[in-house]
Amino acid sequence: MKQLPQIPQSGFDFLNALKLNNNREWFNLHKAEFEKEQQHLQIFAEALLQQMNIHDVIETVSGKKSLYRIYRDTRFSTDKTPYKTHWSGSFKRATKYRRGGYYFHIEPGNSFIGGGFFGPNPQDLKLIREDIAFDPAPLRTILNAPAFISTFETLKGEQLKTTPKGFDADHEAIDLLRYKQFLLIKRFTDTEVLDPHFVEQANSTFKNMRPFLDYMSEVLSTDVNGLAFE
Repeated sequence: MKQLPQIPQSGFDFLNALKLNNNREWFNLHKAEFEKEQQHLQIFAEALLQQMNIHDVIETVSGKKSLYRIYRDTRFSTDKTPYKTHWSGSFKRATKYRRGGYYFHIEPGNSFIGGGFFGPNPQDLKLIREDIAFDPAPLRTILNAPAFISTFETLKGEQLKTTPKGFDADHEAIDLLRYKQFLLIKRFTDTEVLDPHFVEQANSTFKNMRPFLDYMSEVLSTDVNGLAFE
């Protein structure tokens, strides 16, 4: 049986050491270690991409292209440490009719698989809210499904503390209408991440997002009559 690619303990060890030595001098001395761990991540991400392409169509061309750089953008941050202390990457769904993204984050004590809509633009947010206001039942059915609850528990993301403009404070779906982000997140322990079957767990988590992503894709790519936007 073919062995699945996995995240090695050395990947966590490197991140822990980097957290204690987050400076360019240390990083340059350990560049070879970084490149070795980055290679493990590329192999993991490529295997994950191949599994995902069985049940979705992904625009990201390779596992390597999915990975985010470890270098931090410190221009507008009070934290001037030059390196991220986690591994991460994302996969983009193909065409304007498949909306929503997939994200993975590997960090000692804080690993998770995420997806959904991190920052919908005002037009998309309006379409989503109007659809929910018209009939919240389809979204509630998805959020109340046993597979959704066992994987993600609840819908997550930033919410307004007040009522969104143009909507009734007494609306039956005001809890859903307040969302500004629509995120699905499943957290994993270090032991789970280091398990040989983590790539399958990650793929399964992404697969369980599909009912939600398919619902949102339809809302964002068709009009009230179900016809595709030009």
